[in-house]
Amino acid sequence: MDPAALVGSLTSLVPGAQYRVAASVDDPTLYVPAEFIVPTLRALRDAPEWGFALLAELTAADYYPREPRFEVVYHLVSLGTPDFPRPGENAGPARLRLKVAVAGTDPRVPTAIPVFACADWLEREVWDLFGIVFEGHPELHRLLTPDDWEGHPLRKDYPVQVRVPVNTQSALQLTTEEFVANIERRRAVSRER
Repeated sequence: MDPAALVGSLTSLVPGAQYRVAASVDDPTLYVPAEFIVPTLRALRDAPEWGFALLAELTAADYYPREPRFEVVYHLVSLGTPDFPRPGENAGPARLRLKVAVAGTDPRVPTAIPVFACADWLEREVWDLFGIVFEGHPELHRLLTPDDWEGHPLRKDYPVQVRVPVNTQSALQLTTEEFVANIERRRAVSRER
């Protein structure tokens, strides 16, 4: 897939959007402005020449202290299956990566749920771990961490040390005498059978 042809097609499908091709060693990668991510996803899904009908992954990366600090990353797949997503259409199999640069202060991106319903859990995961808010998400709440968790653990400025009270009630290691006693107890149980 030629990224320049993709940018030309998207520019006509999504008026006003400014796309930038990013260097990549595997899949073609485009930077998309945050306000145009939903129309871009819709155009890539619905345009017969592209047919990116599957959102395979939605994740993020933190580039602290750089600004814009975050990148939200969308991995799209065109399956190349005849008559999918609609009868008579057949875009070839392909993969595409879209990136949205997001500021570190009050990071927000529109939700992709109207285009890809599977974005629901993926966006919850990104919000939980990075703190990026997906505007319009119907139920954005913690998914991987407990509800009372403070902060977002995949942020690079998240405190590394976790304070856990020391448990002095149980031994950390067996003594030699305890180890031998356990072995003898197990042998005695084996002989009784």
